[in-house]
Amino acid sequence: MRKGKALMAPTVSVVQLAPETLEAFLSYTREAEAAMEATLDGSVPFLWSDQNPDRARHIRKGDILAQLWSGQSPVRVPNGLIHDWIGAASIHDTTVEKALASVQDYDNHKNIYKPEVMDSRQISHHGNNFNIFLRLLKTKVITVVLDTEHEVHYQHVREGQWFCRSYTTSIAEVDDAGTPKEKVHPPDTGYGFLWRLYSYWKFNGTGDGVIVECRAISLSRDVPLGLGWIIEPIIKNLPRESLVNTLKATRLALTTGP
Repeated sequence: MRKGKALMAPTVSVVQLAPETLEAFLSYTREAEAAMEATLDGSVPFLWSDQNPDRARHIRKGDILAQLWSGQSPVRVPNGLIHDWIGAASIHDTTVEKALASVQDYDNHKNIYKPEVMDSRQISHHGNNFNIFLRLLKTKVITVVLDTEHEVHYQHVREGQWFCRSYTTSIAEVDDAGTPKEKVHPPDTGYGFLWRLYSYWKFNGTGDGVIVECRAISLSRDVPLGLGWIIEPIIKNLPRESLVNTLKATRLALTTGP
């Protein structure tokens, strides 16, 4: 269901993801992944939080941190914005194995990560590779429902350390979700609040718990001139809120589960 559609329709046009916008995003993520290799081969600390003593102290005392990877605003690309956020949380009295089992319980994501995840299911699973479906709810000024599919790949880095890459392969906006009038639009069309989402997770055992980090790189439409009051709260604030809520829910699932 798209609440507020009457407000949006006269002012915000439906847009389609342009090839040059997607190529700019893919170029950005290729560079980001190349830089991540140093954390996997041991050239630099595995965790972002361990690269700064003050940051590490806050994480280990229980704070959930989230900030833009660099700069003070999203990265502008042709007809779009790239939102690159990094966040971390410490989870006590658990193990990397339990954290992985919880995160990989994709059929249960609709319960762990509700209300943002309205529905979830595992499509396929082969070893450390998963294909999953998530129906996402994005609420900020208006409500947008998105049907998303993801390829997820897990990698054992070294003892007590795992790395995960998750790529959206399809994102489609949904009108009147859950009603007889439900309509799923073609991927890469609609209001363009989320065109792509690439997430990079790290799980690091600490002896008395686990530190979980997630870097989320997403692509959205740009902000049309004069419409910042509608668009900006959605596409500039939601990425951080979604990241923090995901880390909180991950910790809650591991500290209150059976």
